Amino acid sequence: MHTAVPVTVRDTQRAKVYDAEQLVRGVFDRADEHGIRTVELYGSQLTLPIERRFASVESVQSYADKVLALNWVRAQWARAAVSVRVRSRAGTAAAHYEAGEAVLAVPLHTGGTAWALRELVVLHELAHHLESAPAEVAPHGPEFCGRYLDLVDGVVGPEAALLLRATMLGCGVRLG
Repeated sequence: MHTAVPVTVRDTQRAKVYDAEQLVRGVFDRADEHGIRTVELYGSQLTLPIERRFASVESVQSYADKVLALNWVRAQWARAAVSVRVRSRAGTAAAHYEAGEAVLAVPLHTGGTAWALRELVVLHELAHHLESAPAEVAPHGPEFCGRYLDLVDGVVGPEAALLLRATMLGCGVRLG
């Protein structure tokens, strides 16, 4: 979950963003495991949408292509017109985006689970792809977080974006 482009801007929020994402993925995992999609968030009841899971690199590629082709995504970010190529990556550490080649690399299996083959992870990497000036902003800075939240809101749903936004803020993430 990092961008492999040389940056001069320090990525001071990276750990906070990852912490927030791990918490949110845990909420979605528990909802899936127990079949209970309603959670309480700051005193309000929130019904979580289903987070898509993927079976292969090809299904991630198809999903990424469809997200980048959405009219509202194309209207908001010029980089949506640039295709991204999805490939499997060796190791199990993390998914990542390679800006120079517009490649989204996902580990297929970690201890028998395909943790990176899920919608929130793919949208995180697409948020990196949509950055028009990666050398000028921190990879996980406020601009990235704003794009990521916009994608989650428009693709997964506003409930997922609200949960992610509240969790990011709770982890001390600055949003743009």
